Amino acid sequence: MTPDLQNLLRNLPAVDRLLTVVQARLSEVWPTSLLTAEVQQRIAALRVQILRGVLTELPNLETIAADLITDLAKFRRSSLRRVINASGILLHTNLGRAPLAAAAMEQIQQVACGYSNLEIDLISGRRGSRHDHVEELLCRLSGAEAALVVNNNAGAVLLALTALGKGKEALVSRGELVEIGGSFRIPDVMEAGGVILREVGSSNRTHLHDYQQAIGPQSALLLKVHTSNYKIVGFTHSVTAAELVQLAAEANIPLLEDLGSGLLNPLPGNNLPHEPTIAEAVASGVDLLTCSGDKLMGGPQAGLIFGRQKWVEKLRKHPLARALRIDKLSLAALEATLRLYLTGEECQIPLIAYFAADAECLLKRSRCLMPQLESLGFEVELVDDVAMVGGGSMPGVELPGPALALRSDQFSPDQLSAALRGSSPALVCRIHDERLLLNLRTVDPQEEPLIVEIFKALAPQGSDEVKPDA
Repeated sequence: MTPDLQNLLRNLPAVDRLLTVVQARLSEVWPTSLLTAEVQQRIAALRVQILRGVLTELPNLETIAADLITDLAKFRRSSLRRVINASGILLHTNLGRAPLAAAAMEQIQQVACGYSNLEIDLISGRRGSRHDHVEELLCRLSGAEAALVVNNNAGAVLLALTALGKGKEALVSRGELVEIGGSFRIPDVMEAGGVILREVGSSNRTHLHDYQQAIGPQSALLLKVHTSNYKIVGFTHSVTAAELVQLAAEANIPLLEDLGSGLLNPLPGNNLPHEPTIAEAVASGVDLLTCSGDKLMGGPQAGLIFGRQKWVEKLRKHPLARALRIDKLSLAALEATLRLYLTGEECQIPLIAYFAADAECLLKRSRCLMPQLESLGFEVELVDDVAMVGGGSMPGVELPGPALALRSDQFSPDQLSAALRGSSPALVCRIHDERLLLNLRTVDPQEEPLIVEIFKALAPQGSDEVKPDA
C-alpha cells in the first residue's frame, strides 16, 4: 500500500464526527439509528473507492455531509410512483395493467380511511364473509351458481388444483401448457399444488379421444386453459370446453377452465376478434372457471372463481383459500368495478374507454398537442401507429391510430426516453425508428396538460413559451 493511499485512508472521517456535522445541518428530525447507518455506509463506500484507486483526493467533511443529506431524500420519496402511459400498450404489465375507474378509487378511499364492514354482518352483528360483498354481483354478471375471489388468477388456479386434485392427476392438452409471465408456467403451478400433470394430445393437435384414453383411476380433474397470450395457427385442432363437459360428467370428475383475461362484456371497437366472455364460458357447463380481474375486466388485481356451488364451496373451505384471500382495498375496487358493469356504466372504466377511442378523436387530440410540443423546441411529426392490448391478452390484436413522433437536437431518443421516465409524474413512451413515439390512446385527456409541463421542463433554453391551442 502506497503512502498516499495510507494517508487517504487515515483521513477518512470518524463516524461520530461525520454524524455530528450531518445532524447540525439537517432541518428535519431523523432517527439517529438511520443516520448512523447511512454515515457508516458512506464512509465504507469512500474506503472502497480509495482502495480501488477510483478516489485519489478525499472530499472535505462539509461536502461529504452535504452529499449524504441530499441522498437522505430517498427515504421520504415513494418508490411506487404515478406514471403517464403513452406507450400505446393498454394493459402494460410493468405499469400496473388496468388503471382503475373513478368509482373504484372513491370506494378504496371510503374503505381505507377508517374501519369497514369487511367481515361483519351489520344487521345481525355477527361475523360475515368478505366474499359476500361481491359474490352476488359476480353471479349476476356471469350466470354462475357461486363465486369466490382470491388475490390473483395464478392463486385461483393454484387453489382449484390443490383443492380438487392434490396427489392425483389433472389432464391437460400439451397445446395449453402456457407460460403466464415471469416464467410462471401451468406445469409449475400444478406441481406447487401437488397435482400430477398428465399431458394429452400434441402441441398443435388434441382430440377428444386423447382425453378419453388418458382418463383413469388417478384422474382427479380435466383442465382446459384458454391460450390468451399466444395463438397456434396452421395444422391445429383443440377440444372445446363444451365437448369436455360431457366427458367430465361421464368420468364423474370436474372440469376446470382457466379463462385468463376475464372479459365480462364484448369489447367496444371495430374489427376486434372474438374473445370468450365469462358468461359464455359458464354457459358452456364448466364446473369451475378462473380468470383475472385486472386484465380485460379493467379492475384491480384479483383472481375470480366461478362455478357450481359444490365445487366453489370445496375451494372456499380449503386452508389455502385464507392464504390467498383478497385484501380489503382490492375488494373495494373490485366491487365498484362490478357495479359499473351491472348498471351498464362500464364506459367509465378507463380500459373500456381506451378500447372505444376512435382514430378520429385520437387524431384531434394529437393535433392539439403537437404545436404545444413544437413550441418547446421539439421536432414533432404525426404518424400512423398501432396500439397493443398487452398484459398477455388478445395476442396479435392491433388498434390503429395516430401517434406523435418526436426528435430533439438536445437528446438522443434513449436519452429523451430516460429523461421523461425521470420526470414527475413519469412519462413512458415507445422508441421506434430512432424516434420517440407518444401514443394518446392510453393517456387520459386530463393528463395531456401534464405531458406539456413535463416536456417544458426538458425544453432547450430560449424556446418559446407554450401557447394554449386556439
